[in-house]
Amino acid sequence: MSGDDAITPEHLLAIYRQARAEFPKECCGYLLGVAPAAELVQCQNRQDQLHALDPEAHPRTAENGYNIGGKQLLTLVRSFESDRPATIIYHSHPRVGAYFSEEDTRAAIAAGLAVDYLVVDVQDTVIREAKLFRRNGDRYLEIARFDGAAV
Repeated sequence: MSGDDAITPEHLLAIYRQARAEFPKECCGYLLGVAPAAELVQCQNRQDQLHALDPEAHPRTAENGYNIGGKQLLTLVRSFESDRPATIIYHSHPRVGAYFSEEDTRAAIAAGLAVDYLVVDVQDTVIREAKLFRRNGDRYLEIARFDGAAV
């Protein structure tokens, strides 16, 4: 599967709407299974709760970080032992562009999950674009780009 057919337009639009609804905080979630039959799981970003509990250990807030936890994380991890493993984890970047940051790279490598990562560029009034990244050694390279939408 190439990057541009890894996600359906319907799933992309649902992710864009979630990014807009949660703006200016980052949204997050994942896809279980392979397009077009993948299941979209929209997650709660727990980054603010972690920051409130221990700001030194978790200096980022939900405006510049994301954390999937609880049952949603358990479902994600368990999916790799099922016939519908997670294929894409996504999150938004409010006001800063769709790029795979050093923090994104560090966290993705530490997690060690065999998934691609979609990053959505959400601005004040529009979703500019989204980019899909895949691991290549110790880096993540862009494998697909998706047009944004006025949602």
